[in-house]
Amino acid sequence: MMQSMLELALDRTHNGVRELAAPAHAPEAGRSDRRHETDWFYAITAQHLAAAGDVLLPHVRRLPDGRRHVAAYARQVRQLEIALRFLKARQYGDGRAQHLRHSDVWREIDRLLAEHEQLEAAYVQLLNAKLPPALLDQVAEQLQAAEQVAPTRAHPHSPHTGRAGRLAHRFWRLADTTWDDLEGRVVPTSYTQHPLRDSAYSHYLRGGQIPLPGLVSESNLGIIRF
Repeated sequence: MMQSMLELALDRTHNGVRELAAPAHAPEAGRSDRRHETDWFYAITAQHLAAAGDVLLPHVRRLPDGRRHVAAYARQVRQLEIALRFLKARQYGDGRAQHLRHSDVWREIDRLLAEHEQLEAAYVQLLNAKLPPALLDQVAEQLQAAEQVAPTRAHPHSPHTGRAGRLAHRFWRLADTTWDDLEGRVVPTSYTQHPLRDSAYSHYLRGGQIPLPGLVSESNLGIIRF
């Protein structure tokens, strides 16, 4: 069965997060010359979590037993965000996190990331059965647009859902951009490719170049310094 645009969009995001996570797993990722690898992973993951809360959850809430699904999703996201905060704290020398081992932090993050992907996959299957294809396409577009303007840091103790969650994400986007600039923290402005515009088929139709799979560079990451 052909995947929906929403499934393709989430698959690309999940694959991108895993690709960015790979170099940050290494013990030497804590060196100052490699700190950006963790920053990239952290920023893209935080942006996706916030964007999914803003775009996916309103549709999930309308499903049967939707409130329970949303509550479970928000709890899981908070756990993942707390783990991400420990990763960043350890990376930047926060004394409250230096007792944690690099491998232990990543073991917890890997577990929570896998759990998060399973949750999103399950919810998207429910949405596929409920929403018309045109609306699924629209949700995919909205999700990827929201990722580009979402906060670049995890905020586990802020609202995650509803109007309060959306307002919190707007506030934290402004605050995070300010702190990124003050810290000289380089983060990607985008990573995931659009599932339709950047597919091999679409490049064939438009006569464009087909990007090599797995090729990641500063040019296609869209990196800027805030």
